[in-house]
Amino acid sequence: MTPANIVQKLWNYCNVLRDDGMSYGDYVEQLTYLLFLKMADERTRTPYGQESPVPKKWSWPELRRQDGDELFDHYRHTLEALGNKKGLLGLIFNKAQNKFQDPAKLRRLIVDLIDKEIWVTMSADVKGDAYEGLLEKNAQDTKSGAGQYFTPRPLIQAMVDCVAPKPGETLCDPACGTGGFLLAAHDYVANHNPHLSKDQRRMLKEETFKGWELVQATARLCAMNLLLHGIGSQDFEPVVVSDSLAADPGDRFDLVLTNPPFGKKSSTTIVGEDGKVGKERDSIERADFWTTTSNKQLNFVQHVKTLLKQNGRAAVVVPDNVLFEGGAGETIRRKLLHECDVHTLLRLPTGLFYAQGVKANVLFFDKKPASETPWTKKLWIYDLRTNQHFTLKTHSLRRDDLDEFVKCYNPANRHQRKATWSEKAAPHPGPLPTNGARGQQGRWRAYSYDEIVARDKASLDIFWLRDESLSDTDNLPPPDVIAQEIVEDLEAALEQFREIAADLDTDSIKTRSR
Repeated sequence: MTPANIVQKLWNYCNVLRDDGMSYGDYVEQLTYLLFLKMADERTRTPYGQESPVPKKWSWPELRRQDGDELFDHYRHTLEALGNKKGLLGLIFNKAQNKFQDPAKLRRLIVDLIDKEIWVTMSADVKGDAYEGLLEKNAQDTKSGAGQYFTPRPLIQAMVDCVAPKPGETLCDPACGTGGFLLAAHDYVANHNPHLSKDQRRMLKEETFKGWELVQATARLCAMNLLLHGIGSQDFEPVVVSDSLAADPGDRFDLVLTNPPFGKKSSTTIVGEDGKVGKERDSIERADFWTTTSNKQLNFVQHVKTLLKQNGRAAVVVPDNVLFEGGAGETIRRKLLHECDVHTLLRLPTGLFYAQGVKANVLFFDKKPASETPWTKKLWIYDLRTNQHFTLKTHSLRRDDLDEFVKCYNPANRHQRKATWSEKAAPHPGPLPTNGARGQQGRWRAYSYDEIVARDKASLDIFWLRDESLSDTDNLPPPDVIAQEIVEDLEAALEQFREIAADLDTDSIKTRSR
């Protein structure tokens, strides 16, 4: 059977189980448990001859022998027993539950789909891509809420292409979700360095990547996703299940790539004396942070700075409020501009993320040693938002939509860049393809450090292109795109009102408790 056929069978069976009430997320979890058991058994056989981390009583052959109600009982006990183990076993099976309603359908998945294939000999690209496809389907299932853990793969690939990881460099994602950044960086190093030594390949597999994930179920999917792509082992757990903002882990990395979870405030539910439920904002207080705030994205920016080695490189997805918010936001921006080289900002269009109402950007910066003078000299900004219209279904972002940005970024030598924008209306020659906009329509320009810090609150919320839809009705996007943009704007406004209401509720509870 061809790899494409295997992928199709997994998809088709997923749809059968959905009719039985199982969500994409549940299906991916059950598939994770069964694939792990099957691959662990395959590695005990010729030519591998490895010792299985799974005790014989709970091994794949034992599960395959069961049928009917005995299969259900054995599967449940297997999940419970392996969930109590340490290492990768514990990470994959912790709190695992059987979500099948019919033992016959579990039996069919075991015997007809998984047992008939030799998964360890299948290329990492094939089985990894199949698993990634299931994860993306799960992200599209808006009821599951899994979209917050899924970053569009074309955006991840472009970010990795810009920071260009090298063999021997370490990389982390402090909010790793299902592992997209770690996988893309692994593939980049492997594809750009086909002649790695045996020791370099081992290091790439077991010592290069590390992720933190708050949600156990998501960390499970991430660990399996990495394992299917050849990252991690029973002795090396690439994913830590914890709140990465809680403390400085002590580890330092050459690169940090991350898309922290959306949602502005950290809060704890409390009950007032009158029995009313409210929210109390949680501020993270850490000695390594510049300032204390309950804004999670601002805290992640500070956390990324801590995680970097000297001269380490970072690319972080941040919402617009990180660019313009006053108070702690201004303090963090001014500190970041002074102590790091904040060299690039990519303004992203709407319609990229499964979380609604998100207006986001990618901030690129390098950590630098202490200095009396600011390290940021120029901030280069690429505006991919103005006059750009994307949707998740009919016009989704592709990697080639980011080609001009990556060329402008110039990963080979980012100190040799040329703006595509100029005050002159006429196009001017540059290093980019002839189809790139020039002159007053150019999407790429630089602002000096002095220009930025002179702005109100040192705001990085900068645009210069004219929105053509405001003055020319012929340039209006299609109706479905307009409708989606209206929805996203309303969602963003609604989220801000929720935060204001929560803040007011918190203040009223504090007043009543005095």
